[in-house]
Amino acid sequence: MPQPSARYVFVYGTLRKGEERDINRLRPAPRWIGRGSVAGVMHHLGRYPGLVLGGEGTVHGEVYAVEAELERVLDEIEEVWPQQTGEYFKREVAVRLDAADAPSGSIDRARELVCLLYEIAPEHTQGKPIIAGGDWVEHLRNRES
Repeated sequence: MPQPSARYVFVYGTLRKGEERDINRLRPAPRWIGRGSVAGVMHHLGRYPGLVLGGEGTVHGEVYAVEAELERVLDEIEEVWPQQTGEYFKREVAVRLDAADAPSGSIDRARELVCLLYEIAPEHTQGKPIIAGGDWVEHLRNRES
């Protein structure tokens, strides 16, 4: 179980494991919870994606437990603190956890977990392509092959 000050965060783009800004390289180190998904649409914005919540689509990502210090680092990366640029907004949403990642004695994967995530302001997605399948890592892999 995470420390009392820990919160959960859902990452879906460059903060995912192995990506350009892999959350696992940040400090204090996050704790892997598992894969998850939310209802939404993912847009290709160039070097990174943007997620707009809601709709029929599904966006795939990873869930981590993070301490308050790391949450502040993430806020700086996504430019919601100390000054907000208006590109991303910090949200709390229910994330569906992937049962396939459930180690014994862990969090019940059959439920949703409230997580922080950074949603792109919809006006920043106008004219930007939608990433079919809602998975940034898979999208990049397909582009390289």
